[in-house]
Amino acid sequence: MSTARKKKNIAVVAAVAVAAGALGLASYTATKPDDSGSKGSSAAAAKGSDSAAPEAGVFPELEALARRDAKDALAQGKADAPVVMIEFADFKCGFCGKFARDTEPDLVKKYVDNGTLRIEWRNFPIFGEDSERAARGAWAAGEQGRFWQFHEAAYADGAKEKGFREGRLKELAREAGVKDVPRFLRDAESDAAKAAVKKDQDQGYKLGATSTPSFLINGRPIAGAQPQSVFEEAIEKAAASRAKGGKGGSGK
Repeated sequence: MSTARKKKNIAVVAAVAVAAGALGLASYTATKPDDSGSKGSSAAAAKGSDSAAPEAGVFPELEALARRDAKDALAQGKADAPVVMIEFADFKCGFCGKFARDTEPDLVKKYVDNGTLRIEWRNFPIFGEDSERAARGAWAAGEQGRFWQFHEAAYADGAKEKGFREGRLKELAREAGVKDVPRFLRDAESDAAKAAVKKDQDQGYKLGATSTPSFLINGRPIAGAQPQSVFEEAIEKAAASRAKGGKGGSGK
């Protein structure tokens, strides 16, 4: 390998490390435990995101993590949408459920449906065996084109409290409209499912994510179930920047 190429590779790795550090710090600060209750936790999350994630903190190295695979069953929206939101989440995470129920559906209606936004899911199970099983189940549902329906069922009010053991996964698969449930159960325990989940999980850890949910919007880190306005502002900035021929949401 030439000296110039080595220097370029080192520079890219260093840039990713700096960008990942921003996501990791924002992730911890925005979602760390708060003894003041759910309302206080939400306020702390918003405050944490503002202080930890730079206002104009857009990193091309992180934007490049978007897969844009038209066949990706764990994604929705056009593969060539101007904005991609990568979401690292866990089905046992209460804040993830809040985002899935209260914010994501509106973002889909407002931005995915009109072709502006693509959402790419990354399984990031951090709460033990139940989280791992749910992640593999979600992947297995995706193998039959029912990932987002499984996602909705698994994040319904009270769903995580019931756990995600095999019997419960079977129920969720039926709620999601998975046609071949025996195949679903086999797929959920397959080496392919384990490898897919590990790939996503490893990527999250490599980026420094310490809690869920964590997001990248065209390379801009956002951590926690932030108010909808935070996501809308980031999406619109990224779309405007892309329309001007810029990178990410920074307008550069």
